[in-house]
Amino acid sequence: MNVFSKNEKIILAALFLIVFLAVFGTRTFRLYQPKAIVSEIPAELLLYERTNLNELAEKLDSLGVQINPEELRWAGNTLGWRFFRPGRYVIDGNYSYLGLLPNLARGIQDPARVMVLPGTEIGRLSRSLSNQLRADSSAFHQVFTDSSELTLELGLTGEELFSRMLPDSYDMYWTSAPENVIRRLYREFQRLVAQRYENEIEEHFLDLDEIVILASIVEMEARFNDEKPRISGLYINRLKSNMMLQADPTVIYALGERRRLLFEDYLIDHPYNTYRISGLPPGPITNPSLASIRAVLNPEEHDYLFMVATPEGSHHFSRTFDEHRQASEEWRRWIREQYRIRDLREAEEMREREENQ
Repeated sequence: MNVFSKNEKIILAALFLIVFLAVFGTRTFRLYQPKAIVSEIPAELLLYERTNLNELAEKLDSLGVQINPEELRWAGNTLGWRFFRPGRYVIDGNYSYLGLLPNLARGIQDPARVMVLPGTEIGRLSRSLSNQLRADSSAFHQVFTDSSELTLELGLTGEELFSRMLPDSYDMYWTSAPENVIRRLYREFQRLVAQRYENEIEEHFLDLDEIVILASIVEMEARFNDEKPRISGLYINRLKSNMMLQADPTVIYALGERRRLLFEDYLIDHPYNTYRISGLPPGPITNPSLASIRAVLNPEEHDYLFMVATPEGSHHFSRTFDEHRQASEEWRRWIREQYRIRDLREAEEMREREENQ
């Protein structure tokens, strides 16, 4: 015996359908609502390892991202996105659960802007890359050793590879492996230097390795880009005249520390000390900028052979040693005056401290 009549069955079915659609619609709206996750200012979400829903909710909350933790966990379980890959993700604006969680789960990252500065050294560059990307600095440092897979593959020493880390800004994924990062930077050097200036390199009296070595010296010598072609021309004049380069940056490199040089420093027995060796040093002393490389490829033509620093941070150029000796004496007088002023200032500060005790 049927409990419900035909009309009652139709009414019950309709009610069931209405309830189902209401529940389904509510759940769907919650999954698709455009303001389920809100960040009023850009927030950088860094996931160092595989992260679950509870950990994700805690990280988002710590960044000031507006979420409902319980609803976030419900949405993740409902959609099947329960674990999220390591990476760098920028949360900026309004998101639905379907708009954000799949990207985190699939590891669809936002690239990081990586800066490579000129005039650095292997240790500092390794630390800088480590600070900007996920890998440890020691992993970057290892790529620059002579025995790394990349240096052996390219047929370069670690210093030669490092010198080709062209200073610039690069967009990279935060989780990129160190070797891939260095390989990317090397490819940029090949594209922007070796290929773009192929004709200039072929016509130059130095080969590419020597061009980079000289550019590295120019990089450390010149404070201003517009002076680099003149400095490059001076060094090239010295090379062509079989004179020693006598470049202070190579002595600083040999000493292993950046400071004002003393007379005895120029006597150090070191293969990079261009006050004691002829020609170029055996390798680069830093990673030169594109401006320094262009300065070597297109040096200013002149007959200067000597230069000395000026108080403004530029250089005074001379054609003869007598001119250079006079300019050097003026520079030394200025240095002595700066020391005198410093000593007077320190003595005055000491007197003031003693009077206040």
